[in-house]
Amino acid sequence: MTPDAATIEVVRNYLVSAANEMQRTLIRTAYNTIVYEILDFGLSMYDREFNLLADSPGLALFLGSNDYSVRETVEYVGEENLDPGDVVMVNYPYRSSSHTLDVNLFAPVFDDQETELIGYVASRAHWLDLGAKDSGYVLDSTDVHQEGILFPGTKVYKQGEPDEEILDLIRYNSRIPDKVIGDLNAQIAALNTGQKRLQELYNRYGAETVEACFQRVFEHGEEVAREAVAELPDGSWKAIDYADNDGLTDDPVRIGIEVTVDGEDLTIDFGPSGDETDGPMNIPIGRTQAVAKFCTKTLATPQEPANEGHFGPLTVVAPEGTLYHATYPAPTFTQWSSTLAVEVVYKALSKAIPDRLAASSGGDLCSIMLYGESPETGQKFVEANNEGVGRGATATHDGANGVMHIAQTNVRNIPVEVFENKAPIEFDRLTLRQDSAGAGEYRGGLGIRRDYRFTHPSGALSIIKKTRNEGYGLEGGDPGARNVVVLQSDDDEDWLDRVTVYADNDHLYSDVPGEKRVGMMRGQFEPGEVISNRSGGGGGYGNPFDRDPENVLTDVLDGYVSRKAAREEYGVVLTDDGEIDEAATESLRS
Repeated sequence: MTPDAATIEVVRNYLVSAANEMQRTLIRTAYNTIVYEILDFGLSMYDREFNLLADSPGLALFLGSNDYSVRETVEYVGEENLDPGDVVMVNYPYRSSSHTLDVNLFAPVFDDQETELIGYVASRAHWLDLGAKDSGYVLDSTDVHQEGILFPGTKVYKQGEPDEEILDLIRYNSRIPDKVIGDLNAQIAALNTGQKRLQELYNRYGAETVEACFQRVFEHGEEVAREAVAELPDGSWKAIDYADNDGLTDDPVRIGIEVTVDGEDLTIDFGPSGDETDGPMNIPIGRTQAVAKFCTKTLATPQEPANEGHFGPLTVVAPEGTLYHATYPAPTFTQWSSTLAVEVVYKALSKAIPDRLAASSGGDLCSIMLYGESPETGQKFVEANNEGVGRGATATHDGANGVMHIAQTNVRNIPVEVFENKAPIEFDRLTLRQDSAGAGEYRGGLGIRRDYRFTHPSGALSIIKKTRNEGYGLEGGDPGARNVVVLQSDDDEDWLDRVTVYADNDHLYSDVPGEKRVGMMRGQFEPGEVISNRSGGGGGYGNPFDRDPENVLTDVLDGYVSRKAAREEYGVVLTDDGEIDEAATESLRS
């Protein structure tokens, strides 16, 4: 049958609404700030053939990872072994498509008579601890068994009843069991919401009509996506970038990608990247597919809610045993390679369509994580925060200041008041970072400076992998400032003995006594010591000397650009009265 257009639209929007309701349920019931403040989760709905029906705003790379995870885990468990009321848990990286703390819970959805399987709902969220060798984040593991207890596809609920033995296994393998179990229950509440809504849809319209609507939504999604890809020029383009290191050695990690457009077909090949690393920078194939899906979506159908059809033009290539197709027992915990890969895809495509893409952003998530015991309660805590970076400029406008990396679409950071309540720190400073934007006719966005001052002995780490290589501008624009973490202490003797530095970057900056400039690190910090997290700026677009001098003056007055940078980078000279020196500017620019 062919449903009428109105019914198809009602069904499509119903699914989107249902996925968003799953999100609201999760946020309202979650225990940890990383879920209800940062939105470090991904919620999805599928038909019985694992075709994506709808997803909800959250961490974009989680959503694509769910696609692979649900399909592969059902194959592992066996569809015939799934019953109404079951909830399956998977965090085995090569099947779950992420590291061990990004736990995917999914459930089969049956009709009201509990006889016919009609689909699946999935809820992935970041748990703060599940028995890994280190608190917070694992930065230097050498195999997956150091990264936490593994669940290959385990029923935590069976026919509607919790399996208390499995729940006890989770509790006794976590440093913060109450919060982990709380988030597990919140994810299950979200699944229950999705199940009810999918069942209601089938009850309202009947299976034949609903599934015909699904098919038409997929067909339309693929038609639109293929039309968009067909508008791109045919050809192949390569790009390379490097992560700082893998956490074990100081060797850079090569990220090489080739993008090919052939008519209506798009191929993203991760083969030019390096082999698997010894440290935990390896990416499971499901997460790699998610990166490619994300980039395809932003290029082809950015304004439409996602469905399976939008990925019809896409082919992903990633040979086994390479960085982007990790195999057991390769460590996978520090998955920044997937974040960095997004902009390498865009970098390759910028050679073909520079007028449609932005220059590089600050290029990282710039995460700081704190852990230890609360001085008020004595209970263990883990709190994490991502930082905004400058976005790249485009052919028509400046880049945005201090926004989340594009791979973290819809993710937020923790408000200052909440963070200071959850962890023993005070924020000395939270500002835009002057002169961090890449110069251009259109300048990049500015990065952020956030200074954490400890009020009680605590552990802390930085998760940041792009601090040594600059980003890129487009059409003559300059790259933005690099990311950097600055450690400060009044203790001149042994304070660095408490810190393991995985990327020492002092050589890139002038030496300042009492300060250490790093990328990734882990250490113990005492009251009064400071971690200054300084995120990178976006790249500029076009020749900086073509920027309107009035715009440069405005940037100086706003504090975005210093007088020195106005002169040296833009060729704009200002008088002592804050006016443009027209003659000096014209001379400098000529």
